[in-house]
Amino acid sequence: MAAMLIETESTPNPATLKFLPGRTVMGAGTRDFATPEEAEASPLAEAIFALGDVTGVFFGRDFVSVTAAPGTDWRDLKPDVLAILLDHFTAQMPLFRPAAAGFSVPTEDDGITDDPADAEIVAQIRELIDTRVRPAVANDGGDIVYRGFDKGKVFLRMHGACAGCPSSTATLKNGIEQLLRYYVPEVTEVRAV
Repeated sequence: MAAMLIETESTPNPATLKFLPGRTVMGAGTRDFATPEEAEASPLAEAIFALGDVTGVFFGRDFVSVTAAPGTDWRDLKPDVLAILLDHFTAQMPLFRPAAAGFSVPTEDDGITDDPADAEIVAQIRELIDTRVRPAVANDGGDIVYRGFDKGKVFLRMHGACAGCPSSTATLKNGIEQLLRYYVPEVTEVRAV
C-alpha cells in the first residue's frame, strides 16, 4: 500500500489546524465535537480528545479540524494528531461507532422557529449560505449552519475553526451579513447563536 500523506493548513483561528487526509472524511454533512463526551460517538474524535490538549474536533467533507487548548504548542501536539489520523485512515476504521439501541442523534434547537410566511426569504437565505458561505468557510476548516430567521434577523451557528475564531465576528458582520442584505433585502442583521 502506498504511504499516506496528510497535509496540514493553518486557519484564521490560531488555535485550530486543518488536517487534509487526501480522501473523503464525511460523505455528507459535517460533525462538530466540543467535548470528550460528544466525541465518544467517534473513535477518531475520541482518540484525538484523549491527547488531552484538545478542545474541539470537527469533521468536514475532506478535512478534520482540531482546536488546541489555550497555551498548547502546536509543535508538540501536531505529530500526535497526525499519528492518530494516519492510523485511522490507513486502517480504514469507521468514523462513527454503530448506534446503540435507542440511540438518536441530537438535533440542535435554538428555539427559533421560522414563520411559514417567510418561507421564500428563508429559502433564499439557505441557498446563499449553502452555495456562497459554507464552501468559503470550509476552506478555513469550519462550517456555518442556518438556525433561523426572525423579524429580519438571521441566526447562524458556527462550527469547527469558526467557533471561537477571533475573526469570526468580523466574518459574520462584514462578510455574511453584507452578502445576505445585498441579495435578500428583508435581512437586517446576522447573529451567531
